[in-house]
Amino acid sequence: MTTRVAIARILEYESTLLEPAVGVLLEEAGYRPVPGRSVLVKPNLVNATNAKVSCTNALVVRAVCACLLDGGERVTVADSPAFGPAPHVARAAGIAEAIAPLGLKVQGLRNPRPTKLPCGLEVGLSATALNADLIVNVPRLKAHIQMRLTGAVKNLFGCVVGFRKAFAHNQLGEKGTLFREMIMDIPGALPPTLTLMDAIRPMHETGPARGRPFPLGMLAASANPVALDTAAYVVLGAKPAMVPLWEEALKRGLPGARPEDLIYPLEKPAHFKAEGFVIPQKLDPVKFELLRLIRGRFKSLLRHLGKKA
Repeated sequence: MTTRVAIARILEYESTLLEPAVGVLLEEAGYRPVPGRSVLVKPNLVNATNAKVSCTNALVVRAVCACLLDGGERVTVADSPAFGPAPHVARAAGIAEAIAPLGLKVQGLRNPRPTKLPCGLEVGLSATALNADLIVNVPRLKAHIQMRLTGAVKNLFGCVVGFRKAFAHNQLGEKGTLFREMIMDIPGALPPTLTLMDAIRPMHETGPARGRPFPLGMLAASANPVALDTAAYVVLGAKPAMVPLWEEALKRGLPGARPEDLIYPLEKPAHFKAEGFVIPQKLDPVKFELLRLIRGRFKSLLRHLGKKA
């Protein structure tokens, strides 16, 4: 089974070609406007630390939203960072300011709805995500000290509400491959999804928060998040054994997991040079220390109380 992955070369976020390229990529990925449809735009909000490098670029988020609004869609922009309120992280990333002229603001994904996954686990997926007619997933490609590389599939893990993500790390981190199985199950529990990946300046060396930008100059889109991630892995010269989520996708035989099954209507992976992109070699444990969880939660509550004061 072949899967389309549309790729475009955009060298700078400030390029005048950014918005037209986003429109073409979404169309190539299967997007067709439906006026009045409820669309969740799901950026990658990590935390306020190094936000303009670790989070989806603000201009990419704005371009996606503008395209959807031009199509008459009803757009909600929301995410659920594991540590810190979404509006706070969005301000640090510049996203709040970028989409304000469009009449939009960033919200938190709340109201967890217990959802049973095929792996046997139950997670609290946000009702906002589950009730959307379409999710437009807008990850930033990055190095990750626990998953080595992350993109489209991992960003959908953000539909699990807030602190529950960190709790999942803590509870599942020592249970073999269960954590990655849970992540791979989440796309199937959500409404239809299109993904546009920000890889203009992906984050390398470390992640998901403290790495550095790498000049790759790529935007890519697909209706299949597994296929989009596979294309990115190919561009970066990764191998399945290096990337737990890719290994899991291949183990399951998921459509889009095999590079030979991808077709590229626009640019090809070989057109991009990733020499110098540093992929973490040694992975940290998936499990968070309990003290780290408590400290992160306490800081989040203090910020929330400070806003109310």
